[in-house]
Amino acid sequence: MGENYQAMLQLVKAALKEDIGKGDITSLACLEPNPVKAKIVAKSSGVLSGLKPALLVFEVVDSANEIKLLKNDADRFQPGETIIEIDGFNLTVLSSERVALNFMAHLSGIASLTDRFVQLINGTSCRILDTRKTTPGWRMLEKEAVEHGGGVNHRIGLFDMILIKDNHIAAAGSITNAVEKTREYLNTPDFRLQFEKKSDEIEIEVEVTSEDELTEAINAGVDRLLLDNQGLDALAKLVERARSLNSNVKLEASGNVSLVTAADIAATGVDFISIGALTHSAPASDFSLKVIA
Repeated sequence: MGENYQAMLQLVKAALKEDIGKGDITSLACLEPNPVKAKIVAKSSGVLSGLKPALLVFEVVDSANEIKLLKNDADRFQPGETIIEIDGFNLTVLSSERVALNFMAHLSGIASLTDRFVQLINGTSCRILDTRKTTPGWRMLEKEAVEHGGGVNHRIGLFDMILIKDNHIAAAGSITNAVEKTREYLNTPDFRLQFEKKSDEIEIEVEVTSEDELTEAINAGVDRLLLDNQGLDALAKLVERARSLNSNVKLEASGNVSLVTAADIAATGVDFISIGALTHSAPASDFSLKVIA
């Protein structure tokens, strides 16, 4: 099994240990073990995500539970719709309930918020990106939820892309120095051995905050510019300047992004809008488990 599955399995087991502890005392106290039919129903609307860890919860607690999916990740759901039907045993289904719902609620919340941003910029060539502002241990699930909502993953971690930010620039002395040092490193055997990639497989992005920094970065030949914390007028001017210098450089806007401002930011002509709130501030979707027989 893959590395991502093993990480998800560890997360599910940790969540179950946290919730069940020594046992589900309520169910053990008042229930006799019996077969049960249950269903998970949506109480809000949105875009579905989190089915993989939710199903794994039921499997880990009791592999005899039989699950029928009525919807898939990335499907839309409305209040009252049934997402999952369960044939199992009362003790284990009820012990699985909260952890499974927590995964679905959080990850569907991310997918649903992402979808709202995607719909706002529909009709433009701009794409919605996530960031590394993720819940520790949940990153791959949260980034998958962004994809379910129609967004695009930025870099997964520190290992798969160069992003030279303000602190890197300050430490290196200038944008030019930082980019030159980066290119030197990407052509070393140490880089190829550690990351198992060629230099041309690594994109170089630089954060800029002014027209002078933008010009310096484009002259250094970078692939992408991060235009951070700009007002709309300033952002539009930076986009215009960048296009006049190099029409191929990709432009990413970040900071000051909300459901109110996203469409106007996309209208400036940027290629991407990155939004940390997708993963760190998405409101949870609402689901409940109901015993039906």
